[in-house]
Amino acid sequence: MRASSSGSGAHAPGEPDHLIRDQCSHASEASISDTARHLSAHPHLPAAKLAAPTGMAQRAYPTGAPDVAPDVAFDGAQPARRCHTPRMSGFTHPDVSLGRWFSARGRLTPHRRCLTFEGQTRTYGQVLDRVDRLAAVLRDGGVRRGDRVGFVGLNQPAFFETMFAASRLGAIFVPLNFRLTGPELVFIIADAGLQTLVADEAHRGLIDGVRADLPCARYLCVEDDAPGWDGLSPLVEGTRPWTGGEEVDPGEVAVIMYTSGTTGRPKGAMLSHANFWWNNVNAMHAFDVNEDDVSLVVAPLFHIGGLNVTPLTTWQKGGEVVLQRSFDPGDALADIGRYGVKTMFGVPAMFLFMSQHPGFADADLTSVRTLICGGAPVPEPLMKTYNGRGIPIQQGYGLTETAPFVTLLSPEFGLAKLGSAGKPPLFSDVRLVDPDGRVVSEPLAKGEVCARGPNIMAGYWNRPDATAEAIDAEGWFHTGDVAYFDEDGFLFICDRVKDMVISGGENVYPAEVESVLYDHPSVAEVAVIGLPDERWGEAVTAVVALKGDRAPDLEELREFARSRLAGYKLPSRLFVVDALPRNPAGKVLKYDLRERFGG
Repeated sequence: MRASSSGSGAHAPGEPDHLIRDQCSHASEASISDTARHLSAHPHLPAAKLAAPTGMAQRAYPTGAPDVAPDVAFDGAQPARRCHTPRMSGFTHPDVSLGRWFSARGRLTPHRRCLTFEGQTRTYGQVLDRVDRLAAVLRDGGVRRGDRVGFVGLNQPAFFETMFAASRLGAIFVPLNFRLTGPELVFIIADAGLQTLVADEAHRGLIDGVRADLPCARYLCVEDDAPGWDGLSPLVEGTRPWTGGEEVDPGEVAVIMYTSGTTGRPKGAMLSHANFWWNNVNAMHAFDVNEDDVSLVVAPLFHIGGLNVTPLTTWQKGGEVVLQRSFDPGDALADIGRYGVKTMFGVPAMFLFMSQHPGFADADLTSVRTLICGGAPVPEPLMKTYNGRGIPIQQGYGLTETAPFVTLLSPEFGLAKLGSAGKPPLFSDVRLVDPDGRVVSEPLAKGEVCARGPNIMAGYWNRPDATAEAIDAEGWFHTGDVAYFDEDGFLFICDRVKDMVISGGENVYPAEVESVLYDHPSVAEVAVIGLPDERWGEAVTAVVALKGDRAPDLEELREFARSRLAGYKLPSRLFVVDALPRNPAGKVLKYDLRERFGG
């Protein structure tokens, strides 16, 4: 599934313009007054929680969709809220927040295996105990409802523990891409206004290098104390579990996941608790999830694919997650046999590297029921390699903003509909529109993919303009991808409205890379494109026109940009031209460059 975004005013750090809470409001005047008093007692909570900004796009959901994320129509300062389905007298929506359902699961099956990491297995009861202790640690440090808690580090149990603990307090979890440079992280951390930042030892130095520019009130190091850092592990072990609990509305923001845009500035997609819940309801109806499942998790957890394709659904059903700190094809093959893994999510490059590993032929893969793949189309030879071992690959399509499920191809059509992204799930709709906004209904006719349902994000943090651009008045999220439906209703992604490059499952936004390369003294103009690459899907390619006669080589450009860009964003190919091709309006013709250098 593709974790992507569409294409960043000035805001004081930590003071968002809005915090959208799509919820069915039947609050009385008294309850509104109570909320106002709560806000006055906790000034760190944005007052916009009472009313979203004027001009925000109206949210609409498919007919028959559960009454969790209703339409919200804004008219002036006072929001008029309405629900699609009537509420039974005395009935209130269940609390489906991340912290609530995990706590319930932990109490229901405390003895079951929950999380295995580097040879150590913890039961649901043990993980819940750590979550509740960490919730107390965060609360003692000043974290309250609506505050943002960030995490930067490799895959590890502390990531999940921090997320669930923040949710228990009604706080918002912000996972950070550990591959970013210090300056890249500064913008995101300041934009989110993190109250607390948790980092592992491997990334503590990165944060210390830019700490003077950060707004955080508290810093926690996963492993132990360090100068200016409190040790998370000793604090958790020495703190009594928090026994309180914040009742959280399904429409409140659970996680802000930052995803870059065409302007080069990251945008924070606000994913509500309802978004996660209904995405996983969709997922559990699209591929089997059983209570005895063991899911291998190797993709980075800061990605929506790593976080919310298999781990949370597995835990909702009471299964076990086997977590690897980072992906290694040999380790992945070994753990499948060692733990009897039944499901796994990955990008095509991961499954390719596993199939090319010397141990693949002899690896015990008999336990695997299905592999779920996203990030790029699955090549036919790779599909056949795994089918030859009796393992189906289910290809999916999704984005950060859709939490991420948009479509999924069931195993029975894996080869018959090779290259298809599948069909929409039960509780979400997908349609195509032309450039004028008209619905495209003819088979094989191309249009922009639009998705609608209770899994669609609440909006972009601090960015009502970008939200209004991405989500239209009827609640359809415009993905920026071009596709067509075949005669049988299967979706085929065939192009992008935007020019994003996907390399090894990572999204690379040309404008961001171009802005850095433009600063090189020998570069007059530059265009970054993606060209086909057998190993990574697409190669980040720089096409450069020079200022003078001296042409920098590829390694010189990569070294120049290395301190400002994550490694996967650095160009791996370089072409020098006399001038970039442009249309009469001055826009660079990137399709021309792709045709010229892609053959």
